[in-house]
Amino acid sequence: MAYCLEVLRGAGFAAHPVGGCVRDLLLGRTPGDFDLCTSARPEQTMALFPRTVPTGLKHGTVTVLTGDGPVEVTTFRREGGYADGRHPDGVAFDVGLREDLARRDFTVNAMALGPAGEVIDPFGGQADLKAGVLRCVGDPDTRFAEDALRMLRALRFAAQLGFAVEENTLAAIGRNARQAALVSGERIKIELEKTLLSSRPEWAGEAVRLGLLAHLYPETTCPDLIQLRELPPEPIPRWRGFCRETGFPIERLPVERALRQGVLHPEREAVKDLALSGGQLAALGLKGKEIGAVQRELAAHILAHPADNTQEKLLELMEKSRGTGKNGPSLS
Repeated sequence: MAYCLEVLRGAGFAAHPVGGCVRDLLLGRTPGDFDLCTSARPEQTMALFPRTVPTGLKHGTVTVLTGDGPVEVTTFRREGGYADGRHPDGVAFDVGLREDLARRDFTVNAMALGPAGEVIDPFGGQADLKAGVLRCVGDPDTRFAEDALRMLRALRFAAQLGFAVEENTLAAIGRNARQAALVSGERIKIELEKTLLSSRPEWAGEAVRLGLLAHLYPETTCPDLIQLRELPPEPIPRWRGFCRETGFPIERLPVERALRQGVLHPEREAVKDLALSGGQLAALGLKGKEIGAVQRELAAHILAHPADNTQEKLLELMEKSRGTGKNGPSLS
């Protein structure tokens, strides 16, 4: 980042770290990546650096490849019209830093750093960081009409940062929730998963209560999901818990096969944790597909009765089932 700032400023352009990296630095966190905004036009940015990727030229974004990793550099811009409720119909590069910050989603993401490291904060982001509040820049209805994904991002940021969503911002999410139907299933999945994997996964329940998932799943009542915190912060157990508690159909989202199977068929994942191995089942006389079928049934049993996952208990269940004359265990 420092290299990019030096080059841009050395060429006479304004350049500032902006957005999430500034927020994270102020919170004492290590930013996951660095974004810069600049007065340089995209073609000027590309001319200044030997290795660039034209990530989004029509929106003013160029990715500069540096030895420390990629840096996104975006020209100061204003946006006009959002016919699809997700992307600006056009942008203009005729504004300064303040106008560029004004188009951003939340006050905590609408800050930049000046040349001396000073915080440029025209919309009260530092105060909201201190208060632990997530608030839209300007009118929340306008922000969400511009980009419906921001509503899901609000819940995700609240979950990840441990913040509350400011009252007017939360109410605007409820008023505009139907617009979430404009967001692709892929993006909904990404935002929900980040929320579920956070330290406050219960915020995913707000997506149900507020109606953000109504086009996928009509239910708008949801139990308290705080118990999801007890599950490993991994996709399969957190999604499985979310779907179990809410009834949300995971197949309505474009998720990878392993995740879908892990949610819909937890017994298949539990097989690897059985205290009785496939080899031991083979030694008991089971063969081929019969071993897999018995393993899945045993796994389904221990999901309901975790304390039964011992060799002795599983063997006892096997003996009881054989005593009934059945081919496999009867694990009621």
